[in-house]
Amino acid sequence: MLQIFKTNLEGQTFEIDSIEKGCWINLTNPTETELEYVSQKTGLLIEFLRAPLDEEESSRIEVDGEQISVIIDIPIMDVKEKSLQYYTIPLGIVLNDNVIVTICLKENKVIDDFLANKVKSFFTFKKSRFILQILYKVASYYLCYLKQIDKTSHIIEARLHKSMRNKELIQLLSLEKSLVYFSTSLKSNEITLEKMLKLEIMQKYPEDQDVLEEVIIENKQAIEMANIYSNILSGTMDAFASIISNNLNIVMKFLASITIVLSIPTVISGLFGMNVPVPFGEHPYGFYIVILIISGISALVTYILAKKDMF
Repeated sequence: MLQIFKTNLEGQTFEIDSIEKGCWINLTNPTETELEYVSQKTGLLIEFLRAPLDEEESSRIEVDGEQISVIIDIPIMDVKEKSLQYYTIPLGIVLNDNVIVTICLKENKVIDDFLANKVKSFFTFKKSRFILQILYKVASYYLCYLKQIDKTSHIIEARLHKSMRNKELIQLLSLEKSLVYFSTSLKSNEITLEKMLKLEIMQKYPEDQDVLEEVIIENKQAIEMANIYSNILSGTMDAFASIISNNLNIVMKFLASITIVLSIPTVISGLFGMNVPVPFGEHPYGFYIVILIISGISALVTYILAKKDMF
């Protein structure tokens, strides 16, 4: 999908039909035809435009003359199999003196915020500031999703206290994988952000350099949060794996105790069912006396097992 936007002199950003100087071109899962069209109209290298479409592409920055290509990993949240899944995909930012282009395989909240005019002081012709605003949004969403992962893990932990299933552990494993993806991507982004400090486009305006330093700080905070949550989650999974095993042992112990108590009447009735004299057989209330004795023995065994914490 190809979209072209431009900010007018009044500061209003709107969609236009053709590529103009100072515009922003947004490509979402573009076709080869769209890539070639943008490359021809803007003069941008098509290799720069294709690179972010590889899901395994790592975060980096490249400069070729007046063209700059920045690839960063952005967080994505999807609902799969009735559960939230977190992962990262590349977002490419390619620019020259005339235009700025963003390329991504999927629609994402980072770009959607710009499309919905949720970002203040956003101008398509202020390319360096636009890049910083994108980077700041990326760091903000990392922090937001990390907090969501932490809350989700607490909810799962509460269910695990009384659970004997593997479902909750699998959910925690999925969250731990997400944290690993986030941590790896954030570290790659950190290297890219530090390289951007040396770019001439970032050194033109001191305020832009200050904003970039703030973005780097936010990114480092996200790295620390991801590492902390990952360590906590890893320890929690080990602990709750033992808890699940212990819960199962408790249930098995309880069932074994019940089996012992119920086997007493069965054994006694089985012994006297083999053509042997039955106690109190001539007594008019012999049957009730035998039942009373068996019940007493069962009650005594139950009391002994209870004292040994078998129930």
